Amino acid sequence: MARPTGRAYKIRLMKKAEIEEFFTRLEARDPSPKGELNYTNPFTLLVAVVLSAQATDIGVNKATGALFREVSTPAEMLALGEAGLKQHIRTIGLFNSKAKNVIALSELLIAEHGGEVPTDRDALVKLPGVGRKTANVVMNIAFGAPTIAVDTHLFRVSNRTGMAPGKTPIEVERKLEKRIPKKFLLHAHHWLILHGRYVCKARKPDCPACVVSDLCRYKAKTTV
Repeated sequence: MARPTGRAYKIRLMKKAEIEEFFTRLEARDPSPKGELNYTNPFTLLVAVVLSAQATDIGVNKATGALFREVSTPAEMLALGEAGLKQHIRTIGLFNSKAKNVIALSELLIAEHGGEVPTDRDALVKLPGVGRKTANVVMNIAFGAPTIAVDTHLFRVSNRTGMAPGKTPIEVERKLEKRIPKKFLLHAHHWLILHGRYVCKARKPDCPACVVSDLCRYKAKTTV
């Protein structure tokens, strides 16, 4: 999962009615959006998200395919060991530090949470390698919490469109939580990340194919 750049766009704020229409259209196009990381349970989801930092979902899925057939619990991860884990994830960037974090968080899950992934953010962010963004992803996907995890795609879309402009991920997150209608909050994270990944791309947004282009405040829209 890519890291936000910290760049904010000076742009006019979207109106409440426009945000409602924005998500109405995204919902019509994709009523049940899903994350693109493969997992089998909350623990493997947590591991996948930790591994996805500064890496692509495709790359993580390639590395975890065999891993998650062998490991599905913190105890099994500890039995595999750090060296064994590294053999599975060596194609992922920063795999050495990520392996240490996954082993350490597995130990902590067993010691303090009975081997289960906690459902609240405060407990999640205390796990090694888990920050607010990772915690929000796990809470949303595994436990159905209406959280917003601001990665580089959400940061870009929120600023470009004028939906929730901000200079930091936490600023954008809090604005999105306030501005997005509650009925859309559960899936908002997925809609925005997929929109940023495949349509509102960093180098050249595909504005002609965008279903919300007329609502967007971005001045440098593409025409072809």
